[in-house]
Amino acid sequence: MSDTPIRVAFMCVQNAGRSQMSTAFAERERAERGLETEVEILTGGTHPAAHVHEEVVEIMAEDGFDLQDRTPRQITTEELASCDYVATMGCSTLELDPAAGVDVRDWALADPDGQDVERVREIRDEIAANVHALFDEIEEELQ
Repeated sequence: MSDTPIRVAFMCVQNAGRSQMSTAFAERERAERGLETEVEILTGGTHPAAHVHEEVVEIMAEDGFDLQDRTPRQITTEELASCDYVATMGCSTLELDPAAGVDVRDWALADPDGQDVERVREIRDEIAANVHALFDEIEEELQ
């Protein structure tokens, strides 16, 4: 195992919905699997919103997450290029140099902003499954 943690980024345009949900699930996966020192998690947006979408805060609270105090942030191409994995949410025009060796995945998720509660739950559940599968891969890579 390397001394350098595996870097994983979750990014979208506003960093106010899908990438925030992904980050919360990734933090939980990392803790449950005991990978706190092996996996570093980044999140951000290309044009961050002022706050996390209210419907996202509400739906994630149902699953035990408090996203109320999270603040969307800008993420740079340099940060993304330093990652091993980058998950985009379906709204990205991200282009990284293939030589950087970043595994970029576009999860093509619907935007939860302004959606009804049931639709946001569906998006949340899809994100949870994607994050879980990604961590299965990471855990296998670490063995």
